[in-house]
Amino acid sequence: MRWLVGWSSTAARRRTPGPATYAPPGPPTGSVAAQDTAFGTPGAEHGYGDPYGFDQYGSRGGGAEHGRGRTQEAPAAHGTYARDHSGADDYAEDTIQPVGAQLLWGDPDPLWAVGDWRPDELRVVRADAETRIAVLGTCAATDAQLRAALYSAKGGALRHLTAWAGSYTAVVQVGRRTMVVGDLAGARPVFHTPWAGGTAFATAALPLADLIEANLDIGYLAALLAAPDIPDALQDATPYAGVRRVPPGHALIMRAGVPEIAGYEQMTSLAVSAAPVAADSAVEAVREALVEAVRVRLAAPRHVPGTEADQGPVPGMGPAERRAARGMPQPGIGADLSGGSGSATLALLAAGLPGMPGTLLGQGTGAGERLVAVTFNDLVVPGREPETERAAALAANPRLHHVVVAGGPETLPFAELRVPLTDEPGPALVAAGRHRARLLAGSADHFTGHGARQVLDAHPARLADLLMDRRRRHLVRPVAALTKAEGSVMVPGKVYGAARRLARTPYREGLEDAADLLLRRRFPETADGAVGASLAALAWARPGPAARWLTGEALAEVSVRLHEAAARPGPGSGRRPGDFRARAALARHAADLRVLEQAAEIRFQRLHAPFLDNQVVRACRALPEALRVRPGARAGVLRAVLEGAGVHELPPGWGTPSTADPYAPLRIGLRNHLDALLDVFRTPLLAEAGLIEARVVRKALRQAAEGAPVPLDGLAELVATELWLRRLLERRGTSWTGTPTRQRAVPSGSVAPARGVAGALGAGRGAVSG
Repeated sequence: MRWLVGWSSTAARRRTPGPATYAPPGPPTGSVAAQDTAFGTPGAEHGYGDPYGFDQYGSRGGGAEHGRGRTQEAPAAHGTYARDHSGADDYAEDTIQPVGAQLLWGDPDPLWAVGDWRPDELRVVRADAETRIAVLGTCAATDAQLRAALYSAKGGALRHLTAWAGSYTAVVQVGRRTMVVGDLAGARPVFHTPWAGGTAFATAALPLADLIEANLDIGYLAALLAAPDIPDALQDATPYAGVRRVPPGHALIMRAGVPEIAGYEQMTSLAVSAAPVAADSAVEAVREALVEAVRVRLAAPRHVPGTEADQGPVPGMGPAERRAARGMPQPGIGADLSGGSGSATLALLAAGLPGMPGTLLGQGTGAGERLVAVTFNDLVVPGREPETERAAALAANPRLHHVVVAGGPETLPFAELRVPLTDEPGPALVAAGRHRARLLAGSADHFTGHGARQVLDAHPARLADLLMDRRRRHLVRPVAALTKAEGSVMVPGKVYGAARRLARTPYREGLEDAADLLLRRRFPETADGAVGASLAALAWARPGPAARWLTGEALAEVSVRLHEAAARPGPGSGRRPGDFRARAALARHAADLRVLEQAAEIRFQRLHAPFLDNQVVRACRALPEALRVRPGARAGVLRAVLEGAGVHELPPGWGTPSTADPYAPLRIGLRNHLDALLDVFRTPLLAEAGLIEARVVRKALRQAAEGAPVPLDGLAELVATELWLRRLLERRGTSWTGTPTRQRAVPSGSVAPARGVAGALGAGRGAVSG
């Protein structure tokens, strides 16, 4: 993983001497150390062990003594922070710094880049001695544009810092004022915490938790399981007490250590709808944004992964076999080709745009300019045959080199319960091996279609937005499609009634209804088909699929959170229900994708999700609601994007929704690995925290294995959270070096509410004690 970390102090201190201009460092030999120390990777028993000699817990037992802990002289103005971080003077004179960090600028408010950053992914531009900007990631802005943006940022304008193509994080420092700008989707979040009287910030939560030796926030874990789609339940918390998250579409502004959260994006009002935009011009804007997002990645320098690790020929093994044995991707650019419209659009755009989109000449397969298109063919779970056939038809393009990855029983969910340590828990942890098998066949720069559904499709709650604008005629097409799918004449009345009820329900009342459902343990039945899912989504808020297995005490405390949120203005106040639910769903998907990237990470590989870029998200949000709610709207928009880029021939059935059961892999994987899962929940940490009863979850696992209609996604969330807790508590090492007394997050290594679950959760935090 890669992240940036820094802090803003309350008083000016001695500035670290350094060069007047920043030159990108060479290969960060200490970056892998930082990754494994902070997040951890599985050991060699998984077939992709650490060549740098880390133990199976991802720790190397130290910092700079291994010779890979620093690339520049660290600032000497900040010292080791004491256990009690409430005061401004509780730190010693010993210097601390992130393990494996590259110093971008020094005191009084230093900034580091940590992880295996490529040289072209780090840029620092200075306007003068006190004004500078750092851009980390893929950004289309030139140095001249960055320098001009600095002058606008001096006056407090921040939105223009998010208007360039690409996916990146921008940090601006103007005197003692530091501004860190998050993205719109939440795929590149920003975190902050009080530290040494000032504020420390990072793009990962675990390093900040190590810095302040944070305990677990049990209340956040309860809310994450009970109501993951309700922003007011999660608020700005993280799994670590004291570490806060900056909401998507906001920036963190620190003035001499004092933090402030400011939004930079205009929101749609409840009273006045967004200005009407012609459908043709809106689709054209999506095309331009998406093409530019792909083009900026093609224009970036190419990287041949792991060439320094290749020890030469091995008898019986070619370059591809040696690379696979080391767990490294192919050189060049590749893309997922699942047969769906999102991944296919990116693959065809990347293959058709100029700029050598495929593998490097003379490298890998020698395919020259052909792009590597990877299709995962699940041999265990049936129902995906039509998508696989469409992927094969698309791969007939001479600019594509098709690679089919066969998925056997070893790639099923729950097959591997020894998971990597990620920043926070997520359902992708139970299927990390499945994703890793696919990504291992990919390239050093790999496009994925994640986010296409969330930014282009119409959330069912948008039907209520249409009713609020008195545009009832636009409900005809979606309701007719649902009626055809269900085959019942009762569908129009049910859908219209639910949308009308939502349009007339205030946000506050919607939160209170969700809180009452949790308090009374009333959970909707598992939604069957498109009609059931649409009716369930026509609400301001609803319990998550894992809520039914939480204890009554935990649900009561989450209910208290929602009642308190209903009494004060929240993110949904003054917003339209459809727009609000769509933004919340996008943020949740981006958070899950971030967990997937960390859990299935391939060394030297970069995953690109252009649909989550700021400019693509903005262009998609400008699409008229009347266009969104049409059946097949996503396929129609992406077809227009491809036609504008010169791609006209698509296979029959392209864009057709999949008819395969999305929960079939979970069901088969659970049935195959039931005994191992039951062992995990013999003495679960979630039960020690007071969130579940072990026997209840074991019973649910047995019922699911027998085919009972239980929410499998809820069970996956429970399993993922339990595995993540175990991985976090067995972790050794820390993200910081500079003193032998530095601890880590959850220093006691055990989970136990100090005053009972109700007391711990009611205080808004969890307690960890030995």
